[in-house]
Amino acid sequence: MNPILNHIPNLKHLGSGMFFVMAGPCVVENEEVMMRVAEKACAVTDALKIPYIFKASYRKANRSRLDSFCGIGDEKALKLLDKVRREFGVPTVTDIHNPEEAAIAAQYADVLQIPAFLCRQTDLLVAAAKTGKVVNIKKGQFLAPEAMAFAAGKVHDAGNPNILLTDRGTTFGYHDLIVDMRSIPTMQALGYPVVMDITHSLQQPNTTSGVTGGLPSMIETIARASVAVGTDGLFIETHPNPAEAKSDGANMLPLDRFEGLLTRLCRIRETINAF
Repeated sequence: MNPILNHIPNLKHLGSGMFFVMAGPCVVENEEVMMRVAEKACAVTDALKIPYIFKASYRKANRSRLDSFCGIGDEKALKLLDKVRREFGVPTVTDIHNPEEAAIAAQYADVLQIPAFLCRQTDLLVAAAKTGKVVNIKKGQFLAPEAMAFAAGKVHDAGNPNILLTDRGTTFGYHDLIVDMRSIPTMQALGYPVVMDITHSLQQPNTTSGVTGGLPSMIETIARASVAVGTDGLFIETHPNPAEAKSDGANMLPLDRFEGLLTRLCRIRETINAF
């Protein structure tokens, strides 16, 4: 396992030989959803010896429509994120959208995530770096994987070498994304752990309704391929009832399928590790 992961507090099972997982609801909706997802995800990943980071955005800034759900309020959402961290003893990751958010979010999260559309924003990357937290940079849908060397370089040159790189698909036409599995080894060659964002890679953006669509039936396909290729980590948004989720429900994994999916993926990793 890449030594960068040692800089994430309370990340268990690092010696298991398994990929790590970032998983949780898209956005902090309420305490019930947060605690329910965290309880299930922690139980499953502990049983399978998978290093686990709880994921939830405390605020969604990139929305298609003005009336889209953005959050329950920054302070309230961040406190719920911290409650998960304290009660379940797991690290947390959340998005930040402007430089001023970095120091605030760093009080409640162990990993700061740079959204894909913002991966070239120098001030944002530098502010995240200066918190000392591990920084997860999502590859822009408009970038080649090798171009992430420059995004990572901004964080590294600002004094923080603890970087994760996440692929979430590449724009294909106006309404679809494609996943190029070559992105995983290409970005790993830069020296950082690489994560495949399974659920966002299956989005269908820019629909005429103004609500992003998705292909959740393909979650396992992309996940299996990513593990087979050798991804260091997986990013999965999951919800007890995706149809009622406040954000990105169209491409989320139902929580009751989380255990089965990870169990099958572990078998693939175990097979690969045996060679």
